[in-house]
Amino acid sequence: MAASNQKSQAAAEQLREKGHQAVDWIARYLERAPNFPVLSPVSAGDILRSLPQNPPSQPESFQAILKDLDDKILPGITHWQSPNYFAYFPANSSPPSVAGDLLSSGLAVQGMLWATSPACTELEIRMLDWLVEMLDLPRHFLSTSTGGGVIQDSASSANLCAVLAGRERATQFDSNENGCDHRLTAYTSTQAHSSMEKAIKVAGIGRKNLRLIEVDENFRMNPAALAAAIAKDKREGRVPCFVGATVGTTSTLAIDPIPEIGTICREHNVWLHVDAAMAGTAALCEEFRYIHDGLDLVDSYCFDCHKWMFTNFDCTCFYVRDRKELTETLTITPEYLRNAASASGAVVDFRDWHIPLGRRFRALKLWCVIRSYGVEGLRAMVRHHVKLTNMFVDWLKADGRFEIVAPVSLSLVCFRLKGPDSANEALLQKLNSSGRIFLSHTKLNGKFTLRFSVGQTYTEEEHVRNAWELIQQHAAVPAMAAR
Repeated sequence: MAASNQKSQAAAEQLREKGHQAVDWIARYLERAPNFPVLSPVSAGDILRSLPQNPPSQPESFQAILKDLDDKILPGITHWQSPNYFAYFPANSSPPSVAGDLLSSGLAVQGMLWATSPACTELEIRMLDWLVEMLDLPRHFLSTSTGGGVIQDSASSANLCAVLAGRERATQFDSNENGCDHRLTAYTSTQAHSSMEKAIKVAGIGRKNLRLIEVDENFRMNPAALAAAIAKDKREGRVPCFVGATVGTTSTLAIDPIPEIGTICREHNVWLHVDAAMAGTAALCEEFRYIHDGLDLVDSYCFDCHKWMFTNFDCTCFYVRDRKELTETLTITPEYLRNAASASGAVVDFRDWHIPLGRRFRALKLWCVIRSYGVEGLRAMVRHHVKLTNMFVDWLKADGRFEIVAPVSLSLVCFRLKGPDSANEALLQKLNSSGRIFLSHTKLNGKFTLRFSVGQTYTEEEHVRNAWELIQQHAAVPAMAAR
């Protein structure tokens, strides 16, 4: 026992030393992040060549490791935590979230079963219920109903679980036993995230059986086209099993008409899943809750706390109307996992709610974030980012060189220089190679379009204003070349 205590005490002292150094390094990094080139300027293989080909045979000091972190790793980092990051969607962090993740790592529990750490499961249940209240989600997503929620690693995994549950409901759970019925069909819009297509492939439904539904002029799924596609497949003897709708598409943050889509899915008894990965957080604010109109009609729903809610990756909240349809799809219980608590039926085993068996204590960082900022603090963040976005829109509209090519939704602006794609491609390259900001692009109606996404934890008006001045500066040369 004494030897065991000595080992624990030694480990504690080692953690105090290395932990303080690591936290200090992270704090210094956050101070320096605004001054780094946002997009890493390294070339392919640069980092690899800087690293030894063989592992060290003897222990090295943590100071040496941190020095190499500065000298060899940091040059290859694209700085998602820079306030000058405006690309893709944010992958936010915050001091309470980092601390929560550290606490989770220190406890290092494996929460596959309630019995393997009851607090891991029960804190997660409470956090998911808190979020139902915070976002005013349908009451059937509460743990006290027939449904409930679970934390997944990403919206991609949540989308896959929804596809699997829809597949099994359509086949009365026969696909799990006898393999996938090749008459199954699934539906999503041409603007849906690529993870929808991947999920259809992984689930064995097959890409050829995924119907990409056309969108309207605002890049929202066309309900009439969806209804026609389902009706056609049923006439041909196929079995529609899944519809994936989006609240906040990746390219434009378009919001599919969920009430109309939900009515169609109810009519045909097709599983309806809503992916609100980025936009869902906006429902913290009452004035933005229109994004969830029709959500009472859906079978499952997900959004990412790790995009716009100060919680570092990974933390996706996934809800289902009927938990049994999900757990019966995914559960497998070998003898070595059997235990009295699970057998009693009085506890939740989240291993049955997603693909992997193992699971981390993700709820701990979410708990730290919600308690540290409070609901009002999180709402203030969303409103601030939307205000900054609208300022950027006003500046764009006042400059006749630019056009806004999609309806502005929440915190994303899709814009371009009037003229050929080449001018816009050159503008994006100049902006990103400057190191001062980072933007990404998409194609809308065949036109190369720049995306300006406001949502990084530390972004303020000065950063948006500086970005706009840089865009104006670099737009001058491409605009002249385009003429």
